[in-house]
Amino acid sequence: MLLLKLAARDLLTLDARRRMVPHLAARWRHFCGSDVSLSESSAWAESLVNLADDLVAAGRGNVEMIVECAATLDEPVRQGQPRLIDVVLVGRHPAEHRLSVQLVELKRWSMATRVEQAAAEMVHVPGMGRKKNPLLQLGESFAAFTSDRGPLHGIEFECGGFAYLHNATEESVRALIEVDAPTGAHARVYTKNHRDQLLSDLRAHFAEEGGASEAEILLRNMGLRNTPLLDAMIRSCGEDTVFTLRGRQKKVADQILDAAAKVLPDERTPSLLPDERRVVFLVKGGAGTGKSAIGLQVKAELEAKGHSVKYASGSRAFNGALQQHVGYGDREFQETFSYFSSFVTPPDPPLDVLICDEAHRLRKRSTSQYWKPEQQGTKPQVDELLDASRLTVFFLDEGQTVRPYEVGTGDLIEDAAERYGATLLRYELREQFRCGGSDAYIHWVRAMLGVEDEVPERWTPDGLMHVEVADSPEELERVIRTEALAGASARLVAGYCWPWTKPIGKERRLEADVRIGGWHRPWNAKHDAFCENGAPPSKIWSVHENGLGQIGCVYTAQGLEWDWCGVIMGEDMVRRDGRWVFQRGKERKDPETGVRRVAVPGSFDPKVKPRSVNDEEFARLVRHAYHVLMTRASRATVLYSTDEETRAYLKDLVGEVQIHGLRPTWENLPEEARVPHHPRPNGRRRGSRRKRRTAVPKGPDLLLF
Repeated sequence: MLLLKLAARDLLTLDARRRMVPHLAARWRHFCGSDVSLSESSAWAESLVNLADDLVAAGRGNVEMIVECAATLDEPVRQGQPRLIDVVLVGRHPAEHRLSVQLVELKRWSMATRVEQAAAEMVHVPGMGRKKNPLLQLGESFAAFTSDRGPLHGIEFECGGFAYLHNATEESVRALIEVDAPTGAHARVYTKNHRDQLLSDLRAHFAEEGGASEAEILLRNMGLRNTPLLDAMIRSCGEDTVFTLRGRQKKVADQILDAAAKVLPDERTPSLLPDERRVVFLVKGGAGTGKSAIGLQVKAELEAKGHSVKYASGSRAFNGALQQHVGYGDREFQETFSYFSSFVTPPDPPLDVLICDEAHRLRKRSTSQYWKPEQQGTKPQVDELLDASRLTVFFLDEGQTVRPYEVGTGDLIEDAAERYGATLLRYELREQFRCGGSDAYIHWVRAMLGVEDEVPERWTPDGLMHVEVADSPEELERVIRTEALAGASARLVAGYCWPWTKPIGKERRLEADVRIGGWHRPWNAKHDAFCENGAPPSKIWSVHENGLGQIGCVYTAQGLEWDWCGVIMGEDMVRRDGRWVFQRGKERKDPETGVRRVAVPGSFDPKVKPRSVNDEEFARLVRHAYHVLMTRASRATVLYSTDEETRAYLKDLVGEVQIHGLRPTWENLPEEARVPHHPRPNGRRRGSRRKRRTAVPKGPDLLLF
């Protein structure tokens, strides 16, 4: 849990714009499930600003302030339970040049007295009653941050802490500083008549240049910064331990592994009677909650124990990236990934485990226009998947259905499990780790698009995710290309608002279908082979270095991520009179070339725009498509709408973005955050995965969000 991360001077800028407290309140509501109290929000408005003012006065305005956070993602996140610290100050030590951290408890108390003269655990605060001594709270936080499981473990650091009672005097809170009060580097107390000492100590703990690099290290160790999925897979080099799962992710993975141990046969200790039970796991979670991380980690661990496992998906782009980028040259690895439609004929013998990612993309039947009649599926596709294995895991996000014939829902899977007499285990993932770990950004996107029934509010920078709006497609492309050429991963994507031409001629030339004024660019290649000028096939467009020259859509972007993502909103979704209007496009043939062009702006998605899809369903699918596109970035999303009124609306919602240091360009990023994407490996690099019977020791601590 983390509500805000900003340098002190940026926090003051945010507060001056009256956007700090609403942002914190929205984040609190998301994590804790209830509205923040008036006293808490008032405390943020007063105490946080006081502390930020003091940092600026001390010449330390660049020190990072991490507000209301738990030490790690393993901390519980329900109201009343999380072990939260008011503020973590992060910077670099001025003399020793190592990570410097100060844990801060902020109190607006003007007086505190002992509840019992002989005990220092509780104090009495006029008007508030009995309260825990804040120095004891600091002691608990210090232990959480510095323990073997804490985020400071294994790195060089200085860590201390203090309680800041900016409305009190030393005399009025003497109960906190008497001879038997808690002591130590994390148990200092400052009051308003100690402000000069506080400023001096802040200068002694932190260097003037600030702590962006150090904050990046801490966020990574807290589990709030991610290693992109494909990079983590490549870096693992085939090791059985690929990802470090956190919090609820780990609990779900452990439950799946535990069920497998109970139900599946063990070659080393065969049972007298085979266990014929079937188990179905239904794991729901929004974009970036770690569904794929769990699935891929479970796959690796079960394979290491000798079980037959396949990983199925409804996404050609996602599977293609894993097979052709991660598993390049490794046929055995590639064959462990398949599609939902691959199980019309069940495997004999059945698989031990089938992991079904993106189960919201399930279809009614497994069919294809290229299959012979006898190859077509005859039963529900979900039944084919249950027939294929003893233990089936479904990962589902009902908010990501983007085609009318995608029928994957929790009810569908639950009904199928009941028909098969399977034990059904349900789980829900809440914490999301895409988009820099910014829940605020995810909710802002959903409210802005109308996916959630909430009034959208102006975007509030939170130090985790960056948003801006471009004035032209040229500016949008310049931003994305600049970041890609500097070293970041970046792609341009768009709503399906232009015709899509197949590669032309023997040279496989790509037609520049996406046309906005004088700016013309091609979609990614509709082909399984490389095209003219080295344009990659669609299944690896997202990861190939030459993919930057084409525009992707929801079908080639779903399930993947980049540091920067430029999103073009076409005229399938435009703003009119304070509401969203959804439009279907019409095409014409260019009289000279015969190439299809736009006659009436709107959607050109052949699966979505037909009149067989009613208006309500059409609007839902278009919203979902843009929701997918706008949640592909891990650091920054740049928006552009081809419609002037919509562009003005986006600009108003995003607001001013020029806050110092918050634009996460490759140049502005601290060195620790400059992690380039891994190139695909050359040739076979894995041993036989099925022959291993025990998991290898854990490798680098790889986090996937």
